[in-house]
Amino acid sequence: MTNNKGRLALMTEPGKLEYQEYDLPSAQPGAVLVQVLRSNVCGSEVHIWCGHHPQKKRGGLGHEMIGTITELGDGVTCDHAGTPIQVGDRIVATYFIFCKRCNPCQHGQINLCTNAYQFWGQQPEEAPHFHATFSTHYYIHPDQYFYKVPDNVSDQAAASANCAQSQVYFAIEQAELIYGEVVVIQGAGGLGLNAAAIAKEKGATVIMVDAVQSRLDMAKRFGADHLVNMAEHTTVEARVAHIQSLTNGLGADVVIEVAGVPAAFAEGFQLARAGGRFVVMGNISPGKVVEFDPGLLTRHNVNIIPVLRYYPWYLHKSLEFLSVNKEKYPFEDLLDAEFSMDEIEEALARSADRTVTRASIVMPT
Repeated sequence: MTNNKGRLALMTEPGKLEYQEYDLPSAQPGAVLVQVLRSNVCGSEVHIWCGHHPQKKRGGLGHEMIGTITELGDGVTCDHAGTPIQVGDRIVATYFIFCKRCNPCQHGQINLCTNAYQFWGQQPEEAPHFHATFSTHYYIHPDQYFYKVPDNVSDQAAASANCAQSQVYFAIEQAELIYGEVVVIQGAGGLGLNAAAIAKEKGATVIMVDAVQSRLDMAKRFGADHLVNMAEHTTVEARVAHIQSLTNGLGADVVIEVAGVPAAFAEGFQLARAGGRFVVMGNISPGKVVEFDPGLLTRHNVNIIPVLRYYPWYLHKSLEFLSVNKEKYPFEDLLDAEFSMDEIEEALARSADRTVTRASIVMPT
């Protein structure tokens, strides 16, 4: 890689990767070019890598990142919160856009924009080439929100902000969680751990469910009050009974599914109290089905709240949350394994088999 070229990882088909180099693009008016410092392996990348995504079978990977500004397009003088910026500043950006023109956007549902991946979905051969973040550089388009990272927030903490943390922050507020309620979180991965910290700061009692003890141990550090190990409570009935024993026989006010397996969806609403809320965000691969009891759902009157992406200003809220709570929760420890750019395949494999909770790709500088 030379000073005027960048390098990126291309998935040629699920499970196969190669590297390509391209000339660095110039930042057009309203755009920003950044040098990627690190990019994390999210569950979405694992789904794509394993061939479970319904459309994406080839292209760039990566969307959770932090980078430094290398070039500002004409007219770009501040981030989307109005904070002045300059070359060399660290920023994070949403990995999607909202077009303001499609039907969901016209209904104010900008997180459901049908053109959200207009750029992220492009192939590397298409200029400006650097559409995804498993690369040395990343091109931020005028319709992408971006924010300057507070000085007291580390690269490690900020790298997860544009997906894991912003996603669950938005979901928790969609569920209208209030002080004193009980939250059950299904899955102690990156999303689940961030959800635990945010729910705890909102005054909730947090119950974490997972099958891996090391992940549950980390959940304790992120504010979980009670841990439910699926290796000990091996059936749905046992987990329902245990959670009811922790909630005066009622169940949780809010259940958050971030496990990403269909069975968690069928189980989740049973963990909620009558009239509770069930936030579904981990299952993102259409076509996978599970047996479901609609009559029980009706009798429990549980409100199911599916969540896809987030309103872009939640990225700014997440950075503020990290800045205020940096000493309270071990955000840096969310990234429990680091890999070089040449080790992306290993990072994906170890993420898929869950031997790491959150892998981070440290890019060359």
